[in-house]
Amino acid sequence: MPSEIEQYLNTAVDLARHAGKTMLEGFHGTKTVTTKNSQWDLVTEFDKKVEKILTEGFYKAYPSHKFIGEETASGDKSEPILTDAPTWIVDPIDGTTNFVHGFHLACISIGLAINKEMVVGLIYNPILDEMYTASKGQGAKLNGIPIHTSKVTQLSQAMISYEIGFARNPNIRSSIMKRVEALVSIAQGFRALGSAAITMCYVAAGSLDAYQCNGLQSWDVAAGALIISEAGGVVMNTDGSPFDVMARKLVCTGTRKLADEIVEIIKQADTL
Repeated sequence: MPSEIEQYLNTAVDLARHAGKTMLEGFHGTKTVTTKNSQWDLVTEFDKKVEKILTEGFYKAYPSHKFIGEETASGDKSEPILTDAPTWIVDPIDGTTNFVHGFHLACISIGLAINKEMVVGLIYNPILDEMYTASKGQGAKLNGIPIHTSKVTQLSQAMISYEIGFARNPNIRSSIMKRVEALVSIAQGFRALGSAAITMCYVAAGSLDAYQCNGLQSWDVAAGALIISEAGGVVMNTDGSPFDVMARKLVCTGTRKLADEIVEIIKQADTL
């Protein structure tokens, strides 16, 4: 008999596969593209269709649960609040710009928090048919096969990712580029993938050694944070404090030593 948490994960898997068919239809078909908060913040009708499938599915299965979704929050124009109640945190399509341009790194991200702690994480890329899953204390998997983070402990030996799109904002451009310069000057490799959720999956699977980004929303990181932790990795706030899914400042790595090095480099870059 599956535990309650396993049942929650099974429900998420079923809904993600169902919603993934709609996402895949949009990926290969014609899309209507509009913008939200800026000219770079894209949304399509498929973002809304996928979120509707997930919202209705979770409410039907668990009427007492709460829901935080990217498109719902965008429509409300209010900052979402996470309570102790069981809450599904969903990004219907993470990597919408990739999705719009036919670039294959886009996904559905689903996390479940209970008492503000992540207990279920699922990230599904239907384009590649890759599903990353985790439940609290049960490890992380890719298509049912256990995954683990890398053992790299030094930035000079690490392949890292940093989402530099936020540098479009002139108010924070300088600070972001200082961080990027500080990290890239040491790291062995550098990638920017256009999807926070998929990037975090690649950290969990050991393909990337670290990821750092400020400005991400809860739905971007909720599922990925648990998947990385369950794969043996480290997730924390950018200042080195314990991870807060609502804090919008993230460092995730395969090892604690690498995380500490990155946090220290960022602190130094921020003083320049």
